[in-house]
Amino acid sequence: MSSILCPEIPSPGFSFENCRRNAMLEVKGHAMPKAQKTGTTIVGIIYKDGVILGADTRATEDTTVADKNCEKIHYLAPNMYCCGAGTAADTEMTTQMVASQLELHRLYTNRVVRVATANQMLKQYLFRYQGYIGAALVLGGVDSTGPNLYCIYPHGSTDKLPYTTMGSGSLAAMAVFESRWKPDLEEAEGIKLVRDAIAAGIFNDLGSGSNVDVCVIKKGSVDYKRTYDEANIKGQKQNSYKYPRGVTDVLSTKVVDIEEVSVRVIGAPEDMEIA
Repeated sequence: MSSILCPEIPSPGFSFENCRRNAMLEVKGHAMPKAQKTGTTIVGIIYKDGVILGADTRATEDTTVADKNCEKIHYLAPNMYCCGAGTAADTEMTTQMVASQLELHRLYTNRVVRVATANQMLKQYLFRYQGYIGAALVLGGVDSTGPNLYCIYPHGSTDKLPYTTMGSGSLAAMAVFESRWKPDLEEAEGIKLVRDAIAAGIFNDLGSGSNVDVCVIKKGSVDYKRTYDEANIKGQKQNSYKYPRGVTDVLSTKVVDIEEVSVRVIGAPEDMEIA
């Protein structure tokens, strides 16, 4: 009786081959890349009429401030935006890819995309990479179910909350929310609360700084307040760094005479000379 060979059927689910490979290399003594410390303060709250998102604008590279006015509140759809903390390139590319998928979803269904749909797409994408994509996100928007706010971690888990913070300055920002947030805040109160939470992150976390960006999302409208407030204004120099002649001793002097010559370009008009 002959046996029938069936083609191998791929197992369903995500592939973790790279994670197993990295673990094997680590056991063999190969040095693994070190986790990068990132710095950001991003926040979000639900208020009376919608959602308010906030972020600082400092981008760092180790101990160097690489960008003083980085845009950390990313567009996803006309009714929702997403704040990103972690690796700047990862947050930007992740939100751009999901934004394109949400637009295709809107065109196919011909209706406003729900915030829960964006949350599902983001968490499934991040879980696939087991945290190797450094994107910690605060997703906020308004749909047919009302205002929605989600906190999305790099490894793919999510929380649905009335207010949330993420990033290295999140503890200082959360202290402000825990003491002052309340249901049914008015818009002006909510914006001031978000501004103060971001400012707390800016002044208490070296990885956060510069300006405060605020995005107010209501049903049918979005008000993105870029550079809403400059929390950390640069001070004026107290002294001049120009010094008069004679303050510094001249140890030696050397004067070199340079002869002026003219060069004629071959193939150029005869009257063309370069001095």
